[in-house]
Amino acid sequence: MPWFVKIEEGIVDKTIFDQHVPAHKAYVRDLIDRGHQAKTGYWGCLGGGMMLFQANSMTEAEAIVAQDPLVKSGCVKYKLYEWRIVVE
Repeated sequence: MPWFVKIEEGIVDKTIFDQHVPAHKAYVRDLIDRGHQAKTGYWGCLGGGMMLFQANSMTEAEAIVAQDPLVKSGCVKYKLYEWRIVVE
């Protein structure tokens, strides 16, 4: 399965953002359980983060990202890329 990367930037106040983090973590755990090998995290400086996951296609990746609670709640703007690994 190809890898995809969602690079995100927070666009709401941290107190609002933090309200949606537990749901985001549960969402990522569900992706892991479903075989997408998802990983999520944030930058050392405030303001954004990344989610790495596998999907069968860009269409499936877009559908997965659309269900992210951080996206659904309008907490982030993001870009989605297919990541083509050169060296493992």
